Amino acid sequence: MTLILIQIQRSLMHTKVWRFVGFASAVVGLVCYALSSSFNHLFGNWTLLKIILYTVFSFIICLVILYTNIWSHSRSLRFKAHTAFLVLTITSVYSFYFDKVMNGKPDVYSLISCAAFAIMSLSLSRQTQSGFEVDLLYFFLGCLIVLLMKVRLQLFILGAGLSYSLIILRSFVSSTQDIVYSELEHESSVIIEVNSLQQLASTDIPSTIEQLRSYLNTLQQKNLNLVDILLKHVNEYGDSELMSFGPNFMINELQPELINYLHETAKLMVRAGFEEEFSKVYINCRRKCLEECLINRLFGLQKINLKNEHRQVRYVDTVIKRWITASEIALKILFPFEQRLCDHVFSGFTSSATRCFTEVFHGTTFQLLNFADEVAHGSPSIWRLFKMLAIFETLHYLIPKFQLCPDSLVNEAAVTVQNRLGIAISELFVKLNYLIFRVPAAKKVAPSDGRVHPMTVQIISYLASACRSRHTLEQILQEYPKVNNGVVVKVSFIAHMQWILDILEKRLKAKSKDYKNPALGYLFMMNNRSHIEAIITSWDLETIFGDDWFKKYQAKIQQDFDLYQRNSWNKVLEFLKLDNNDFVAPDDNVTSELLKEKLKLFNKHFDEMYRVQSTWSVYDKKLKEEIIISVGNTLLPVYGIFIGRFRDCFGVHANEYIEYGMFEIQDRLNNLFLGKR
Repeated sequence: MTLILIQIQRSLMHTKVWRFVGFASAVVGLVCYALSSSFNHLFGNWTLLKIILYTVFSFIICLVILYTNIWSHSRSLRFKAHTAFLVLTITSVYSFYFDKVMNGKPDVYSLISCAAFAIMSLSLSRQTQSGFEVDLLYFFLGCLIVLLMKVRLQLFILGAGLSYSLIILRSFVSSTQDIVYSELEHESSVIIEVNSLQQLASTDIPSTIEQLRSYLNTLQQKNLNLVDILLKHVNEYGDSELMSFGPNFMINELQPELINYLHETAKLMVRAGFEEEFSKVYINCRRKCLEECLINRLFGLQKINLKNEHRQVRYVDTVIKRWITASEIALKILFPFEQRLCDHVFSGFTSSATRCFTEVFHGTTFQLLNFADEVAHGSPSIWRLFKMLAIFETLHYLIPKFQLCPDSLVNEAAVTVQNRLGIAISELFVKLNYLIFRVPAAKKVAPSDGRVHPMTVQIISYLASACRSRHTLEQILQEYPKVNNGVVVKVSFIAHMQWILDILEKRLKAKSKDYKNPALGYLFMMNNRSHIEAIITSWDLETIFGDDWFKKYQAKIQQDFDLYQRNSWNKVLEFLKLDNNDFVAPDDNVTSELLKEKLKLFNKHFDEMYRVQSTWSVYDKKLKEEIIISVGNTLLPVYGIFIGRFRDCFGVHANEYIEYGMFEIQDRLNNLFLGKR
């Protein structure tokens, strides 16, 4: 909502908007007045002559509204006086005859024409300061209120409300424009009119240059304010909404008088033989402005040291994000603005415009490229690989826009930096399997509760990041292949990813051997593999690794579960196994003692299994539920059969030996894998 209000406020500042509003309201007013009862009362019925005269009069009024910008620049006091007198005379005569002949109630066309002429007068007051516009507005608003009161006295409220709204709107727009112009007045208390520039050729050149520098400083301050608006918008809405401003955002926000002054000054100084002096001042001021906008405001730093990136990874990560934002704003908005500004200021002097834009463009462009080049020359690390990828993708997208500059050196420099980044990324990617297992997390021992190892979390996040940039990496590997002893080494992205996963799996298997309890080792493998599977699925990476690989990986997880169950719960089930000889009469003491011993051993080992595994951890809720359900489906039926035979053997005395019913067993299973809780 705030953005919409800003856009509306910005639109109200443009003279083109008011020119359109004035023209449209004039057309509506003239057409409605021709159809109104007011016209018939004053001029009688229509005749051919009246139609021709009214058409000519309407055409002249519309031309005056459309081309207000031509005659509004006149500063002649005589012109203002005569125009004001003419308007006063016409409105007075009209009021006299209108009041004399208009006795009945006005029709709708009369009301609409009055309102339309009032809006036309408001638009004129926003385009020119000839002295009659506001009075004309008040005249038509007064007429509208009188006409409404003739229709019905209570309609005075409607007329007064509309009049108040238009007056407040005019006051609001005037105050906004005053704020804009106050920036110019703050820099220079004397406004140099464009017409007075004709005297510059005969004045003192140093004083002219000082005035020029003052106006360029004013322009710089205005640009900085606009850049702050851009930066605030990016911080609130992100880079994706950046282009809502459009490439003409900067130039449209400047006052035409300021640009006209710079153009007239350039024209006179160039013709007087002072082109070099003007160009030097212009280039220095605009270069300073661009550096302030880009390097200080957007980028945030003038010089960055990347040698100790391990101590400041987050810091440099923030700087790189700023660099990407600054580069996009520069090449999409600031540089096109500078080119258009040069074209306006040096209109008619193409060579000067080209040279000045090139000089202004060079400095900041090379500062941006130098930062990217410094990243490419850093020490190898996983962090740097993904930062270089971000910069490479930004450069790849923006390089066509470097062709704005007529000097091919800039475009060549951008391509050179991109090539260096591509070579560095290709070399780092080949070393990824070596670098990725040097992370501190890889040196940690296996967690005591069998949870996912930090090494798995960190490495699979790196692989997911690489897969998200798959197309860029594949393009880089193809365009910048690694060369060993003159031999081109082709690297497959997918094969490299699978290779790293194979190494990760071997490392995890080695760490699983550290557990004294084999079941916990298999649960550890199940946790890690499930985490890897979940990340691959959540990022839709199945297509990269292929369905066959994915099915084989799921089979490995199932195998881990089978081995976990075989080394834990299957041992407990051994105590519940019965054969036909165990089903005997209650007076068989040998068999009875055997059943009691089996139940006792089951209770003991079940208690121990529950106590131990309740402290273990499982990757997620879904996997935990799957394990518990599977164990329950295996354990509960066998336990139920055993307890049934036990009751058949001991009758009413069976409860003296049975510690767990079926519900108690299920409750214990539900409380497995609580971890530290």
